[in-house]
Amino acid sequence: MLRTTCIGLAVVLGVAAAANGLFMLVSPDSWYLAVPGVTTTGPFNQHFIRDIGLIHLLLGAGLLGGAARPHVRALLWTATAVWLSGHALFHFWEVAVGICGPSALARDFAGVTLPAILTWLLALWAFREDRRA
Repeated sequence: MLRTTCIGLAVVLGVAAAANGLFMLVSPDSWYLAVPGVTTTGPFNQHFIRDIGLIHLLLGAGLLGGAARPHVRALLWTATAVWLSGHALFHFWEVAVGICGPSALARDFAGVTLPAILTWLLALWAFREDRRA
């Protein structure tokens, strides 16, 4: 049951990350206007949005690759969790130095902080599974 839940969660997170990345690559201007709070972080920058879109495709590939390949799962999910955590910590830093108000943390939680937390939980589970094997 736990195995199925973890693999399923990785697939959901992976598809979401890849879909977000594709959206950023295909229509950066629409993405910029569609995602809550993005317009308050600075002016539209198509190149930057597409760069981050490529990263999100890579994150999606890491999550989906880990779901499909148990022998590299812990590595792929840990690498993904590291980037997602850095991104989440950057959001906290922006609040700490006054770039954004504290309400940004609540607004961004589901799309920024929660995926980092969930991916760390997946990575820890994968390491535990590796030790059992």
